[in-house]
Amino acid sequence: MEIKTYEDLIEWARQLHRHLSHCLSECATKNRDERASALLAYLARHEAEIEQITTEFEKQADKKALQTRLYDFYENEHRGVRNHDTCDGHYAKMDFDTITREIFEFHDQVINLYKDLSLKTEIPEASELVESLREMEENEAMRLAHQISSMNDL
Repeated sequence: MEIKTYEDLIEWARQLHRHLSHCLSECATKNRDERASALLAYLARHEAEIEQITTEFEKQADKKALQTRLYDFYENEHRGVRNHDTCDGHYAKMDFDTITREIFEFHDQVINLYKDLSLKTEIPEASELVESLREMEENEAMRLAHQISSMNDL
């Protein structure tokens, strides 16, 4: 997907979460480890929730911010955020801890992308939008960490 505006960025992020949710869900039924399978099912639901939250950002965002051109996206080293367009099934072969590590790495990459973009954004409305996206991702990552910790305690 070509990302030219902040609206495109939100759509890209929404698609990332949607594809990841689909992949996690698909692998949950294939993973033979009961704990890992349960984790994958939970993560799939969580990513679907983040997709919905991201959709709301697009609906509620300032129109001026959405149409603001985004020049640094492709020059940014974060353009390599792992994309889950196609599910290669690798989560079906992972254990609980490896899945957890990979999911948090994914969220850290998205958060760092938002941080970097926030530093480069000069238009206040666009800066506020990308900061809100970053805060949402951070809050969801913290919620995820709490839930995974609870699962791990069982």
